[in-house]
Amino acid sequence: MLKDIVNNQKLQKEQMLTASYIMRNKEPFAKKWLDSNLIKVILGPRRAGKSVFSLMLLKNRPFMYFNFDDEGLSSAGGITTDKLMKELHARYGQVKTILFDEIQNLPNWELFVNRLHRGGYNLVLTGSNAHLLSQELATHLTGRHMPIEILPFDFNEFLRAKKYQINSEYASLPQHHGELLHLTENYLLNGGFPEVTVNDIDSKDYLEVLFDALLFKDVVKRHRVKFSTQIGNLAAHLTNNFASLYTTRKLLETLNLKSASTTEKYIKYLEEAYLIFSLLRYSPKSAQRIKSPRKVYAIDNGFINAKAIQHSPNKGKLMENLVFTELVKRGAKPNRDLFYYKTRNNREVDFVIKNGTETTALIQVCYEAISSEVEQRETKALFEASGELGVKKLIVLTWDEKREVKKDETTVQFIPLWEWLMGS
Repeated sequence: MLKDIVNNQKLQKEQMLTASYIMRNKEPFAKKWLDSNLIKVILGPRRAGKSVFSLMLLKNRPFMYFNFDDEGLSSAGGITTDKLMKELHARYGQVKTILFDEIQNLPNWELFVNRLHRGGYNLVLTGSNAHLLSQELATHLTGRHMPIEILPFDFNEFLRAKKYQINSEYASLPQHHGELLHLTENYLLNGGFPEVTVNDIDSKDYLEVLFDALLFKDVVKRHRVKFSTQIGNLAAHLTNNFASLYTTRKLLETLNLKSASTTEKYIKYLEEAYLIFSLLRYSPKSAQRIKSPRKVYAIDNGFINAKAIQHSPNKGKLMENLVFTELVKRGAKPNRDLFYYKTRNNREVDFVIKNGTETTALIQVCYEAISSEVEQRETKALFEASGELGVKKLIVLTWDEKREVKKDETTVQFIPLWEWLMGS
């Protein structure tokens, strides 16, 4: 049985290697580490393109491949790692590079991986659980791994998939500017999951099924959650309330959940499965950071559209969610480099960007047309926060408006969303 699975997966691998591929922005970084002694760990949600990315990374060298998410494994009644290695070498010969897909599905995977690493194998692992990135990896592969996160397409990858010429000067021509705004709206509503982007399929139906599959496979099944309806309601509620503040107490009241500790545990599971992110308020005081309400964001705007109860989602909040995910894709770590902020006068700034101990930028997101009233509201929060935090780089991301507002020695830049997404 295992022999058949290895043979079938080798055929699947060869087919995938011939498929068309949208180059990912993380590729140069990953290639830099490919020949190192470190275990390369490719993490991200299911269907975000981890497997294809990993396969293409290894395309020009001989490598063995095994996917632990294969349905045939359950009917095989479990496998031993010794038998697996025997079958892999019987099929591939004396190859020392291995790609293991969805490694978290193998019990005690870290012991197996450590043994192979000590034996001189060059390992690339993929996993759909952020917990791998944190505790398990830190505990078991200390100093011996390089994590690489692959999330749904960022905007430049999305444009590449749509065969749009990525050039900001080109975008200044009226016809192409209109086309770019159309693509930006598509990205805003449907997100960047590769299957949706490349194949132009019905995003709502596909992503609703994917969301529920992720919830079941990577949360309910993995953590043996007894009250699957409760965690399903929590996931739907948080996704529908994206870019909004929440507290555990309020969630308990609204959803009639069992306890505060259970609610926190469920939120952690949803974060691990790359369904949501929680963002803390920035404060030099750790107690205030912990006690303040958190903001919730979805991993992809397409999930919001798929799970939305309201008929027409708030485009301002969709923009805010998009900016958050883009910052994460650019390498910002939530609650380390990225926070929201409340001024002393309780005015909210959407994003505080940090680099080590230095606060480098403040960002507001505003979809609506910039009237004098809106401008005053958005800039007032930024100027206040700038004074409190000593930050000079102040940005308001707009739908399609570009200008500057000055106050004393401080300038607020108004930048169109599409321009910023393209790398402004």
